[in-house]
Amino acid sequence: MKILALDDSELALELLVQSINEAVPGAEVFPFNIPSELIEFAKGTSCDTAFLDIQMWGMNGLEVAKTLKDMYPRINIVFVTAYKKHAKKAFELYPSGYVLKPVTKESVLCEIENLRYPVERIPAFMPAAQVPAAGMPADVKIHVQTFGNFDVFIYGKPLMFGRLKAKEAFAYLIDRKGSSVTTAEIASILWEDKAYDRSTQNQTQVIISSMMKTLKDNGVNDIIIKQRNQIAVDKSKIKCDYYDFLDWDVAAVNAYAGEYMTNYSWAEMTAGELYMRKK
Repeated sequence: MKILALDDSELALELLVQSINEAVPGAEVFPFNIPSELIEFAKGTSCDTAFLDIQMWGMNGLEVAKTLKDMYPRINIVFVTAYKKHAKKAFELYPSGYVLKPVTKESVLCEIENLRYPVERIPAFMPAAQVPAAGMPADVKIHVQTFGNFDVFIYGKPLMFGRLKAKEAFAYLIDRKGSSVTTAEIASILWEDKAYDRSTQNQTQVIISSMMKTLKDNGVNDIIIKQRNQIAVDKSKIKCDYYDFLDWDVAAVNAYAGEYMTNYSWAEMTAGELYMRKK
């Protein structure tokens, strides 16, 4: 299954993605905070189901649902909201279902098992690192895509992080190209406007632990090098378009079209450097 998830609250989105992953192991989940970015993504990637928050700033979930149904009439729309009063208007769009916040694994599973347009379920599978995809070199476990949106794949299967900020922390380590960074530096990236106090330090440690758990669960935690308060990636164990570009790999240079980790504003500096290199 391919599932879109939309909520303008980062914490609510993390809970929604976590609940979906627990309810549907093996599903591809694509999380978004911004409606326009979800719609742009959907133009090039058809999905089976969309979990959409109704109440958001700017374009609300009802408008997003209408746009998605115009593109894919048989997409399953599941509205997510904290207010029952939205139910009547939501059902005018004939959605597949309706989930009240806080979202739980059980509420998501109930909707998945009763979709308006049933989708063949992907069974729970072994950690992807143990199951090489056809034609994939056995010695390369993890592939990282930085051109465009940042994404991580293990033998061709998307790696789903338990927390969005855990994925962002990993993205920053990739951006640093194997250089060691401190917890404080990661915190400054994840929470730009927060002072680095005990609370922020603890939150950052939780994010790093979540990142490490995801990597360990998928058999690739050996790509991380940790020493005291420093952490880095082992470039030699990662296939990455960014690293190939820096090595002047022709395919990677040609693949770069000016977009680099577009999910993250802090990546703009590297995007500019890549542009100048290619120019």
